[in-house]
Amino acid sequence: MEATGYYNPEIETMDRGELDALVEERIRYTVDYAAKNSPFYSKWFRENNIKPSEIKSHEDLLSLPIISGKTIRENQPPEIDDFALRSVDWKDVFTIHETSGTSGTPKSFFLTWEDWERYAEKYSRSFMSQGFGPGDRVIICASYGMNVGANTMTLAARNIGMTIVPLGKCTFPTRVMSSYRPTSIVGSVFKLIHLAKRMKQQGMEPSESSIEKLVVGGESFPEESRSYVSELWGCDVFNTYGSTEGTMCGECSYIDGLHVPEDLVHLDVYDPHMKDFVKDGECGRIVLTTLLPVGAKCGTLLLNYDTEDTTVVTTREKCACGRTHMKILNPQREAETFWVAETPFNRVDVEKGVFQRENMEYLTGEYEAFLYGGEDDETTLRVSVECEYPEKCDRELIEENFLRSFFQFKQGLEDAYIQGNLNILFNYVGPGQLELYKVKGRPKRIVDRR
Repeated sequence: MEATGYYNPEIETMDRGELDALVEERIRYTVDYAAKNSPFYSKWFRENNIKPSEIKSHEDLLSLPIISGKTIRENQPPEIDDFALRSVDWKDVFTIHETSGTSGTPKSFFLTWEDWERYAEKYSRSFMSQGFGPGDRVIICASYGMNVGANTMTLAARNIGMTIVPLGKCTFPTRVMSSYRPTSIVGSVFKLIHLAKRMKQQGMEPSESSIEKLVVGGESFPEESRSYVSELWGCDVFNTYGSTEGTMCGECSYIDGLHVPEDLVHLDVYDPHMKDFVKDGECGRIVLTTLLPVGAKCGTLLLNYDTEDTTVVTTREKCACGRTHMKILNPQREAETFWVAETPFNRVDVEKGVFQRENMEYLTGEYEAFLYGGEDDETTLRVSVECEYPEKCDRELIEENFLRSFFQFKQGLEDAYIQGNLNILFNYVGPGQLELYKVKGRPKRIVDRR
């Protein structure tokens, strides 16, 4: 694997000592900016007896209280009359955005044009680290709405000379593939699988198409589903992670963790049970802080914000691609983590079991799971999988592969299964027969009905 180009080589390859010094300079400016421009933080500093001028380093930043999505919702309408986390005058707000609101009132975010430029730089770095450049034609299968992802990638494309096909969905006519000969598609694992299936039905082989690489964003996934998509399309599949809050990270050509743009976003990992930050190599929630270049403005500024996504910092050493910015594992959503027998498992663990390679000779990859409670702390996990031909499935093989994968790092779950406190039932259905097909909007892959 060869290293690819850089969008901002001076920053991306900066010596660790110089990078840390730059980060601390931006911490000091950002905290001062928050105190002077954010109604929420101005009050927050006073109520917590914090002197902004004393926050000068990485360690000082970690000593501050942590805020959450709940904090944002409590400081905007309808809870109060205005948006306390808005940190610029209305005349400087370029766009307004909301999160999906799946866990309550949508969180509101305000972006200046400067914010957009910084967001676009983060994606520009990721795209170039993955080998994109002038001449690439990229289909964006992400919503051009209140979410920032699609627009940010489109701005990034302008920065590096790519051509964007802004379709927004992966349900576009397959003639697009032959007419425009795109070199890449950005979409979710399942969107890319569905598209490949439609192409095959119409006599088009995805692996023989013009696609040279794929980018998966917007959701966590196991390596097994990445490998399956890569096999279907005959190319590399890169991972990106982003949010309206500004955490844009991406894999480079070495596909060995996601680089964090440390000069623009401060990322640490926190264990809410220990109520403390953890060491590199340990799992916890992503806590982010907006980092502003000296003199910059920001529409919605966040200090020590708990994203409720979990990850692990894998290294701060220089990558083989030449980048010095730290790398993290593919983040997982805390909202998709469930507890059985005092042991957590995530949607990704279930998906990994489904996408075992031998299973994919029979399955489409589509699945859903439900948790049910019983007497004496008994729990049932029902996993429904979609099959091309349910009557021809090797069910014993599928179930053995799933259980071996699911229990691989979950000794507590395996013990509960052996002892009869955890039942795992499998349900096989034909195409289009899963319950999730009847749900409007983005369906949940795992539903807790206990």
